[in-house]
Amino acid sequence: MSLQTLLEESHITISYDHLHEWLLADWHGDQDLASVQRGALDMLRLLRQQRCRKVLNDNTRVTSMWSEAAEWGGKVWFPAMTEAGLQYFAWVYSPNLYSRLSTDLTLQFTEGNPVVATFDDLETAKAWLRQM
Repeated sequence: MSLQTLLEESHITISYDHLHEWLLADWHGDQDLASVQRGALDMLRLLRQQRCRKVLNDNTRVTSMWSEAAEWGGKVWFPAMTEAGLQYFAWVYSPNLYSRLSTDLTLQFTEGNPVVATFDDLETAKAWLRQM
């Protein structure tokens, strides 16, 4: 198996896919400013540690709005991730409408790099990321 679990918390599981050389962030449950920031900073640390340039960010199992983290995510976290080497970010939407709106709001605050694409399912996101 090419997937190695690096971190397992109540709100996020982060793995590294050795075959495809990307971080996989699997968010789950209700999210808020604190959980998003904690998980995002863990992603930043692990991106640096693995020296990878791709992230597969799976929000399929997110069940709440987390828009209070949107501006921080776009203006602080994405620039830090880019500085750490991130180039491609595949973001899989949650089926929860309010979580989807939080994702879109975050992307409104995100300027320039990295290249971010949003998807409705994991397989399409993986296919896109493999091409990058």
